[in-house]
Amino acid sequence: MSIAKENPKKSPGHTADDFFMVRNTLIIGLGMIGGSLAKALKENGFSRTVVGFDRSQQAVELGVQMGVIDRGCQDIKSAVTEADLIILAVPVKATAKVLAMLKPYLNAETIVSDVGSTKGSVIAAAVEVFGTVPANFIPAHPIAGSEKSGVQSANSQLFVKHKVIITPHSLASQQATQMIARMWQSTGAEILQMDVKKHDEVLAATSHLPHLLAFSLVDSLAQESESLDIFRYAAGGFRDFTRIAASDPTMWSDVCGANKHAVLQQIEIFSKGLNRLKQAIEADDEQSIKGIFIRARAAREHFGKMLTGTAYAADSQQKNISFFIEPNSVLKGQIKVPGDKSISHRAIIFAALGDGISEINGFLNSEDSMATVQALRDMGVVIEGPHRGQLKVYGVGKDGLCPPSGDLCLGNSGTSMRLLTGLLAAQKFSTVLSGDHSLSSRPMERIAEPLRKMGAEISTSENGGAPIHIKGGQTLQGIDYVMPIASAQVKSSIMLAALYAQGSSSITQPANTRNHTEVLMRTLGIDIEVTDKTVTIQPCGQLPSFTLAIPGDLSSAAFFIVGATICIGSNVVLKGIGVNPTRMGVIHILKLMGAQIVLQNHREINGEAVADIQVEYSTLQGIKIPRQYVSTAIDEFPVIFVAASCALGITKINGLSELRHKESDRIKVMVEGLRALGINIKEQNDGVIIEGGQLQGGIVDSKGDHRTAMAFAIAGLIARGPIEISNCSPVATSFPEFVENSAKAGLRIRKEEANVSS
Repeated sequence: MSIAKENPKKSPGHTADDFFMVRNTLIIGLGMIGGSLAKALKENGFSRTVVGFDRSQQAVELGVQMGVIDRGCQDIKSAVTEADLIILAVPVKATAKVLAMLKPYLNAETIVSDVGSTKGSVIAAAVEVFGTVPANFIPAHPIAGSEKSGVQSANSQLFVKHKVIITPHSLASQQATQMIARMWQSTGAEILQMDVKKHDEVLAATSHLPHLLAFSLVDSLAQESESLDIFRYAAGGFRDFTRIAASDPTMWSDVCGANKHAVLQQIEIFSKGLNRLKQAIEADDEQSIKGIFIRARAAREHFGKMLTGTAYAADSQQKNISFFIEPNSVLKGQIKVPGDKSISHRAIIFAALGDGISEINGFLNSEDSMATVQALRDMGVVIEGPHRGQLKVYGVGKDGLCPPSGDLCLGNSGTSMRLLTGLLAAQKFSTVLSGDHSLSSRPMERIAEPLRKMGAEISTSENGGAPIHIKGGQTLQGIDYVMPIASAQVKSSIMLAALYAQGSSSITQPANTRNHTEVLMRTLGIDIEVTDKTVTIQPCGQLPSFTLAIPGDLSSAAFFIVGATICIGSNVVLKGIGVNPTRMGVIHILKLMGAQIVLQNHREINGEAVADIQVEYSTLQGIKIPRQYVSTAIDEFPVIFVAASCALGITKINGLSELRHKESDRIKVMVEGLRALGINIKEQNDGVIIEGGQLQGGIVDSKGDHRTAMAFAIAGLIARGPIEISNCSPVATSFPEFVENSAKAGLRIRKEEANVSS
């Protein structure tokens, strides 16, 4: 936002000075950074007058000629006395000298800041000169620049969309800190605040080390006897990396001294990593070499997301996406749905724990499943892909996971968090699992409690959610646990921990839930017994590698099954869908309502039941949905609500309290949305009563829940008017190609994207 003018409307009694944030700004040091800042402050009207001072009179004169500054400083005493704001744009090594020059003339109200790339030395310089750090001295560091130098390179747009880190000290004035933030905002920069020590550590790794490596590489190669040919035939990558070696040598020499400890620490870390790569090359260790390269590429691709505390870096999470559905659609032909999300999570975990190379086909490349992939990569697992659903996983063995360098950020994936909590409760190292705002609000004590009973040390946040802190090195004991609620994620979390426990473990559910973990464990030869609603597991030794084909996700297919059922003239076939008996609740419910659904070409793949599903339009009848199907259709209820809205008569559903603890309160979101579309629906504590009717057009909010967004899109098939659905970006968590596949099948859908304002 623009904050250059304090009051856009003149009124009697105000002078021109009232319309600037500050009257007089003094820039000391007219290099490229100081000149660019001066020019920006002039152009955006932040300061009435911008004065420049530099030890080079030529630089001052050139600054005036180019319009970078209003005037040059001839008398430092008067310039400092008149200044409301002083910016030190000098080498960090000169900070103490410049502050000493200012001290005799400095007003107590004058705000002083700097642009140095190290902050510890700047604070030390202030203490040296003043005996303490003045309240109005606010260090800052713009993360912007180029290899160019001098006032002639001044560019008022240099800081636009770049970060500026402000490092206020413990005695800092809040008003002064706010003024420095406003100044940098006026240049178009993004403002961050950071502790001084943390700033210097971070910048040593991300800025100082790369520059020093570039200088060192060019210097080393220049001394080679064939240096001319080396540089003559250098490719683009070499030129891109070594470009920064053209930066100011004096400035970077100063940085080495000013941030000596942090720079040496980062050089040591880099040297160890380079030595590991050297040893792997010497030993022809292809897996280790490839692992370093794959982890580096994944981190580079995803570091933007990692910095913001989320998981996989898909563009969708940076967008505000809305769906627009036009009426009068018909679904026809074969429809492709992505691989099963539940199986994808479990397959990648067991592949990582396997002894050898596992290959997975049909893996769901979505935000949620990639959160699990990234977490395992962060713990040292080499994973190639996914490429068109194919993954190659170099298993590290059951006890081979390595401590991650920081928190494992899981985005919005509850499955990742719950399954990994069980796995990590048994590891020798400690971990922290974190997620986005939505995931942090979801209940995690339901997994922490049984794991604690097994001997794990786990703590959750005050509200019982993420972040989850897991202390490593605990000995787990087998458990006989009766689950208070039916949850496949909780069950699977305990089962993963049970593989490491001393003695057998038994888990009893109040109702059957999806059993993909049991199927995969049995396929891998793990000693597991299932009787009625109880699962008993024996701890195991090493796990084998495997090849696995993941079927299509029935939860994703459910949207098109309901769509074809409610839309006159529709006839679709969904190929290769997983029809695991513990997932068939949606099919049973729709058939009870009168849907024409035929399962064809039944087969079994890796222990999972698979079939092709053909669906035609049929007239649905309202029913009371049997409780026995609720736990096996829990994820499909948003779209089942849509089916009930199109049925004749009343549909009653109870036992849905778990829906209130998903990505959204799905009962509430669906009730509000369907009411907005003209349906008579009554909300109850653990269910709904839906009176079938005619869906109308309207505007609904999915509340950032992928399944409610897709359910409302299917409602648009037979609505009388257009439907607009907001907050649809999380659809990428389970079905990234939903819009494209829906459009191919006949749904008149389009999406609009808008960048999320930072």
